Amino acid sequence: MSLRSILGGSGRVKKKSSSTLSSRPSAKRSPSSATSSSASPSPSWASTLPRRKPGVGTKTTTKKISGGRDDGEDFFGDDDDKLDDFGLVTALATDLCLRDTPQAIQYIRARMFAPVPETAAGMTSTRIAEVLNYRRNQPPIVSIAHVQALLASPSAVEREVAELARRGFLRRISVPRRGAVGEFVVLASDYEALLRSTVGLNEAVRDNLLKFLDENPGSQVLGGDALKQSEVEELMRAGFLTAHHTGGVVSHSAISGTMRSYARPEDKITLTSLETVSRQAAGSLGTVGGQGALHNAGGSGGGSLSVISSTNASTTEYRLAVPGAGSFLKIVSAALDHLVSLLGKSRFREAPESVLKERWDGGFAKIEEARYAAAKRARGEFAGVLPGQTRKWRQFYGLAFEWVLQEAVGAGLIEVFETRSVGRGVRGIR
Repeated sequence: MSLRSILGGSGRVKKKSSSTLSSRPSAKRSPSSATSSSASPSPSWASTLPRRKPGVGTKTTTKKISGGRDDGEDFFGDDDDKLDDFGLVTALATDLCLRDTPQAIQYIRARMFAPVPETAAGMTSTRIAEVLNYRRNQPPIVSIAHVQALLASPSAVEREVAELARRGFLRRISVPRRGAVGEFVVLASDYEALLRSTVGLNEAVRDNLLKFLDENPGSQVLGGDALKQSEVEELMRAGFLTAHHTGGVVSHSAISGTMRSYARPEDKITLTSLETVSRQAAGSLGTVGGQGALHNAGGSGGGSLSVISSTNASTTEYRLAVPGAGSFLKIVSAALDHLVSLLGKSRFREAPESVLKERWDGGFAKIEEARYAAAKRARGEFAGVLPGQTRKWRQFYGLAFEWVLQEAVGAGLIEVFETRSVGRGVRGIR
């Protein structure tokens, strides 16, 4: 038996007969149309679709692509609609093992900076050494607002911080006129290790300060007779004490722009310190600012200005401090301002978290190079701007985006919410 008989006949494609072609309606055409059809190929199925003018329907896409990121915009910035809001994110921590404040402090300190790129960093060895030394010299402090943003309940965090401070497990450090950014906590063991490792500090002065902290674990202000004046001056030079002037009138023009951004309302709006007013006896004249409160605020009261109220008397008190806190405040304040400015590039001052992270990192390929980016990454090459050329590494020494985001949420500058479509969204408040 042959193979053709097994397959059931020939597998060739046969042409249809002329009788079949003559029965079609398309065969009844004029000779001219038949001639033209034989000269040109038959029209495809696309010719049956409705015709449109060129450019219609692609205007929006062309606008988004041609706009590019050279103008400081991104694809999200051209949207006309706001992000869907399905509720705020109560806790920003992704680690489910975080349950208390000490664990959160260790978690925050370990994730403050991003690792230095091993290849294609765009930084010289000298610059890399500067970055690593800057990170090593940062004080072991964490803002209370950051801890509150990381955990679920800010009230529970505040109660726990107060309880741990009374027991001497934590040291609470406050920088006046800095608002939530200036409220720090540091582990007592880290503070003691920092105090003992300080070079040039007298051993007797160190022991006297540790003795005072053991006897007054929750105190932030040094008593008048706790240490000698020479010991106080030595601790101030080492950075463990600061002089704070209470009472009097604080001029609004004397406060810098960064301090005005995060200061409390009494420090940036009124000229009478609420901290001083809160210490006055209930029902006394001092609870409303004293006799010269209206005059000190710029008004012209009818009372006698020759009598100086006791609330306006300026006194000096010594507060506990941490060496290097000024450098920490400087980089955190600048990073928060930069993050808010990046969020302000969007139309409604809101953007997906992924888009905001791209803006913070800053190392991306241009649009015309996007198709080559995957191949470059496969070869181990960096597709885009080198990290050392971005602001994240030039000014902020590789400060991690997630860390800055949590700090901004705790400071009340932004809020994070769920969108259910593009991940989490970020919205500016101030």
